[in-house]
Amino acid sequence: MGYVSAVPVPQPRARAVTADATGSRRSLAAGLLLGAAGATVVLLASGQTWAEGRAAVGGGSLPLAADGQDVTGLPAALAIVGLAALVAVFAVRSSGRLIVAGLLALSGLGAGLSACLGAFDSSALDEKAAQTTGDAAATIGALSYTVWPYVTAAGGLLILLAGLLALRYGKLWPTMSGRYERDGTPRPRKAARTAPDPDRPEDLWKALDRGEDPTREA
Repeated sequence: MGYVSAVPVPQPRARAVTADATGSRRSLAAGLLLGAAGATVVLLASGQTWAEGRAAVGGGSLPLAADGQDVTGLPAALAIVGLAALVAVFAVRSSGRLIVAGLLALSGLGAGLSACLGAFDSSALDEKAAQTTGDAAATIGALSYTVWPYVTAAGGLLILLAGLLALRYGKLWPTMSGRYERDGTPRPRKAARTAPDPDRPEDLWKALDRGEDPTREA
């Protein structure tokens, strides 16, 4: 004689929902971490020295240095745009979320490319040399470059990855404004206040605290 098991068999649908929820949480955490870390790296690295050199002054030379903001302000500006897009991803839905996620990815790509293009740019040093010496034809000698442009580009890559995650999994992420929006269901009405009982002093005091006239008939 066979026995029928009373243990319910897990349904594929339930497992799929659980897997989606787990993937949503992981991708959300990864997107936030990558986007915030990438923007921080770009903003910090773009303020460091990218190029150094010496300008000829009279019979000597003057050391000069140019940071990332002197070379190009585009990476820092795009990092700020990326941060704004990262926050905006949670404030929009459907197609709007895809557009903002694409903006986030493009911000990271632009920050990385502009940093790489400025890695060997000496125009900022040339401009500083001209201003310092008063000679528009002043040249820079002993020119050297640092690794900070590549660090900035790495930060842009992190922002790009955050944008790609938002494009792929953003539809599963929660919406920040959802909790403040009405769902269309009627809200229960508040019960009408009953007139205070003149024989209960505490009711009269409560009515006065609410700004009501306890002598008014209901």
